Amino acid sequence: EALGLFTGIGLSEAKARETLRNGALSALLRQAVLQARSALGPALDKATGTLLYNAAARLKDPKHLGFLVGYIARREILTDLQLGAALEYVRSHPLEPLDTAEFERACGVGVCVTPEQIEEAVEAVIAQHRAELLAQRYHFNMGLLMGEARSRLRWADGKTIKNEVDLQVLHLLGPKTEADLEKKPKAVKARPAPAEKQKVAVVENGEVGTETRSLLEQLRGEALKFHKPGENYKTEGYVVTPNTMALLKQHLAITGGQVRTRFPPEPNGILHIGHAKAINFNFGYAKANGGVCFLRYDDTNPEKEEEKYFTAIREMVEWLGYQPYAVTHASDYFDQLYTWALELIRRGQAYVCHQKVEEIKGHNPPPSPWRDRPVEESLLLFEDMRKGKFGEGEATLRMKLVMEDGKMDPVAYRIKFTPHHRTGDKWCIYPTYDYTHCLCDSIEHITHSLCTKEFQARRSSYFWLCNALDVYCPVQWEYGRLNLLYTVVSKRKIIRLVETGAVRDWDDPRLFTLTALRRRGFPPEAINNFCARVGVTVAQATMEPHLLEACAREVLNEQAPRAMAVLEPLKVTITNFPAPKALEVLVPNFPADESRGFHKVPFQPTVYIEETDFREEADKGYKRLAPGQPVGLRHAGYVIAVQNVIKDASGRVIELEVTCTKSDVAEKPKAFIHWVSEPLACEVRLYEQLFLHKNPEDPAEVPGGFLSDLNPDSLRVVPNALVDSSVLSARPFAKFQFERLGYFSVDPDSEEGKLVFNRTVMLKEDPGKA
Repeated sequence: EALGLFTGIGLSEAKARETLRNGALSALLRQAVLQARSALGPALDKATGTLLYNAAARLKDPKHLGFLVGYIARREILTDLQLGAALEYVRSHPLEPLDTAEFERACGVGVCVTPEQIEEAVEAVIAQHRAELLAQRYHFNMGLLMGEARSRLRWADGKTIKNEVDLQVLHLLGPKTEADLEKKPKAVKARPAPAEKQKVAVVENGEVGTETRSLLEQLRGEALKFHKPGENYKTEGYVVTPNTMALLKQHLAITGGQVRTRFPPEPNGILHIGHAKAINFNFGYAKANGGVCFLRYDDTNPEKEEEKYFTAIREMVEWLGYQPYAVTHASDYFDQLYTWALELIRRGQAYVCHQKVEEIKGHNPPPSPWRDRPVEESLLLFEDMRKGKFGEGEATLRMKLVMEDGKMDPVAYRIKFTPHHRTGDKWCIYPTYDYTHCLCDSIEHITHSLCTKEFQARRSSYFWLCNALDVYCPVQWEYGRLNLLYTVVSKRKIIRLVETGAVRDWDDPRLFTLTALRRRGFPPEAINNFCARVGVTVAQATMEPHLLEACAREVLNEQAPRAMAVLEPLKVTITNFPAPKALEVLVPNFPADESRGFHKVPFQPTVYIEETDFREEADKGYKRLAPGQPVGLRHAGYVIAVQNVIKDASGRVIELEVTCTKSDVAEKPKAFIHWVSEPLACEVRLYEQLFLHKNPEDPAEVPGGFLSDLNPDSLRVVPNALVDSSVLSARPFAKFQFERLGYFSVDPDSEEGKLVFNRTVMLKEDPGKA
C-alpha cells in the first residue's frame, strides 16, 4: 500500500523502496500524501509529489508538517524556492503559534510575477552590463545576469528567467560565431608564497600568535555548519521550551553575539596528544570566529586532584600558543549548583536514592524504589547529605531522566568526605559531570560546547537539565577523538608505566603527553599543525606517530640552528695542521639562509669524527673516509686523507693520523662529514617507540597486556658524546639540528658542565616506520 502511495506521487520504484527503508521519513511522507489527497483527490501530479517529498525529507520539526502540506495542497507553495524559504522560516520560529501573515510574506505566498516584470528585470540587468557583453560576447558569465535578475524578482520561475536572458542576449549579440564557440583560456591563479600559505598572524586577547591557515579555515563557523550565537534552536535535536527564545535574548544581551567556547579538563592527570586536538578545536574555533575561550577546570572529584595538574594543564595550553579568556573552576559555582539541585527536587525532577553504587552500575539496573518519594522528604534528606549525616555510598541525588544510551536516572550528587583543594571542608557532597557540565556552560554563556564523540550519549541529559531548570541552554557538538598508534594515553596506564619503572614520569619523552613531547623537543607549532592536518572530523582519527614527526621536521628545519655533534667519537690527528694555533671556522646557523647569522667553532690539529664515518676497507658505494679515499670536513674548507691507522691491543681503531689539504686545491671528495674540535662532553638520549605493536592495549594483538609489549630498545643513552662549543650557553628546551644526525633538544636534567640532549626526530623518516 505504501509503495503504491509513493510511486503514485512520481517516485521511481527504487526511490520509493529506499524511502520505505527509512521508517521516520516514510511515516512523514505517508502522512503528507494522505493529507494532500484529502484536499486534491487521489491523483497528485509529479510537481506536487516532489514538493511533498522534499517537505517530509527536509523538515526538522515534524509538528509543522501539516501546516506546510496545507500550503502545498492549496497551491500556495508552488516551487522548491518557496518551499526552501518556508522550511527556513519554521526552523527560525520554533514557538507556536506561527504568524501566518509573516510566514506568507517570507515565502512568497500569493506573489505573482508576470512575464512583463521578468522582461523588464532582464532588460535592466543587460543594460547594466551592455559594454562587457559587447566586448566579451558569449564568453561573458551569463550566470551573473541570471543571479542579478533573480535578486530583483525573488519568486520568479528560474526557467522563465533563463529563457528571457537567452532571448535578449541573442537579440543583442546575434548568433554565435566560430570565435564565440572557442573555449575561453583558463586564468592562471597566482600561487601564494609558501610562508603565506602556511601561516597567518591572528590576535586573541591582545596576543599575536601564529596559526596554520588551514586550521583557521576548517574552524570558521561557515565551514563547520555550526549555529550562530543565539540561533541554538536551529540545531537538530535542540529542545525548545516556551522560555527558550526569552533566554536566548538574554544570552545575546550578555555576550553581544560573541562565540564562546571552553576547554574543560579534569585536573587529575597530564594532558596528552588527544587533548591537543581539543585545545586547538576549542580555542581555535573561538579565535577563528572572533570569540573567546574559557579554561575551566572540572574539579568535582577532590580525591584525584592535585595542584601540579592544575599548573601543568595551564602551562600546556599556553605553550601551544593560546591564552584563556578566563580561568575558571567548576568549584567556583558550587553554591549556585547546590541551589539549583534544591530547585530540581522542588520541581519533582530529582530525588534522594539509597541504592548502592554496585546496584545502579550498567545499563539495566533495577529501578530505584525511592524514585517517587515525596519532594519534602528528598529536600530534608539532601540537606542531611550536605550536613554529613550519611556515610559515603549511603545516599545520592538522582535526576529523573533516561539518557540516550538507556542509562536511567543519572547521579547528580554523591557523598565524599575528602577536603577540596579550593573549598576545603565546606562540602562533603560533590556534583557529578552529568550534573555540573551543562550548568557551568550555562553560567558562562558558552555558545558551542565542543566535546568528543563518547559524550554524545549525554547530549539529551545536557538539554534536559538546562530546560528542567529554565536556564540558558547551550548547544553540545561532538567531534572524533585523536588517537596515536604505538602508545597509551590513559591516566591509569601511564601511572602503571611509572610505577613499574618502564618510564620515569609523566614527562618521559617516550610518552605522548604534552609535557613529554615538549621535553623531547617537539615545537608547539608542530603539534598544532599536526592537529590541523588530522582535521576536525566526526569520526575517530587514529594516526601513525611518524606523521607527527614529519610536522616536527618541517618546523624544526626553520627554527633549529645547526651545530655539530659526534655520538661515537674517533680521534683524528692532523699531522700537517696549517697553523701554529687553533683556527676559527664560521658555521652558518642556517646554511640555506646565511642572512640568519653564523657561529664560530674552533678548528685545531685534533678533531673527532663519528666512528661510523671511517672504514679500513671501502666497500662499493661507500663514500666516506677510508685509506685512499679522502673526505671533506664540513665548513672547515679542508679535505683530509688517512696516513696512519692506530689500534689498541684488541685491534680496535682508536685514532687516525691524517693530512689535510685546502678544499680549493684538493680533488673534490666523494663526501663531507661533520666533526668537532675542542668539544664539550655531553649526554645524548636516543628514543624509539615505547611499544612493539601498533595497538598495545588490544588483547588480540598483545594477549599479555600492554606492559608485556614494551620495546627494550626504546631508550639508548650515549653518555660521552661530544658537541661543538657553540651550544655552551643553551638552556633547557633549546633546539638544534646536529648536522647529519637529527634534531635535538636540551633536557632539563642538564647541569653546569654537562649538557643532556634528547633526540626529537631523525633528519629523515625511518623507512621502517612509514
